Amino acid sequence: MGCDGGTIPKRHELVKGPKKVEKVDKDAELVAQWNYCTISQEILRRPIVACELGRLYNKDAVIEFLLDKSSEKALGKAASHIKSIKNVTELRLSDNPAWEGDKGNTKGDKHDDLQRARFICPVVGLEMNGRHRFCFLRCCGCVFSERALKEIKAEVCHTCGAAFQEDDVIVLNGTKEDVETLKSRMEERRLRTKLGKKAKKPKAPESVSKPGVSEESPGPSKIKTGKPEETNLDSKEKKASSAPKSAGGSY
Repeated sequence: MGCDGGTIPKRHELVKGPKKVEKVDKDAELVAQWNYCTISQEILRRPIVACELGRLYNKDAVIEFLLDKSSEKALGKAASHIKSIKNVTELRLSDNPAWEGDKGNTKGDKHDDLQRARFICPVVGLEMNGRHRFCFLRCCGCVFSERALKEIKAEVCHTCGAAFQEDDVIVLNGTKEDVETLKSRMEERRLRTKLGKKAKKPKAPESVSKPGVSEESPGPSKIKTGKPEETNLDSKEKKASSAPKSAGGSY
């Protein structure tokens, strides 16, 4: 039997199978991670900060989050690890001279629109669009591509010259493995800071007293006048013994 115009439908056209799981558009995900604030979901605007796990935020959104404690439950893991403004670092980003701004991104269906980036690596010129791994230094906030740090190995920042260690390098929008590594490093760092603060706490003031000196011990005046007192007693005894002799002589 035919359906429409003598065509015979096939089995897969009549029997509906399970729906295919919709794949998340990787390009759209990259755009969201690198162009929008993790807390407010608004477009990133300077001053831009990053946390110890490598997520990007608008600084004003972080301040509002810290002031409004009720938002902590709503955001969940997105910012629960941010306890103070000291837990984020303000980024020093390098502008992309080829960036045309919002006017150049009027058509979102173009592949080129997804490749454009507002910021670039100041060393090798790679665009910060999610296609290349980027990181920042906690000590100064300067942002570089991971390739620049590997190709030009140095113990100081390529831009400002600040000295840094491996622990200061934070990968931006890294993989799950990167986030787990950064999380363990963050916990260790905070534990060291906590123990350091306890060690620096001043001890309770103790009563100041000179060692070896008690209240019953004689003062310097008593010690010094000891010998004169003995001489005075001797002189009195001599006077007493000489008095009868003088009296007997008068009779």
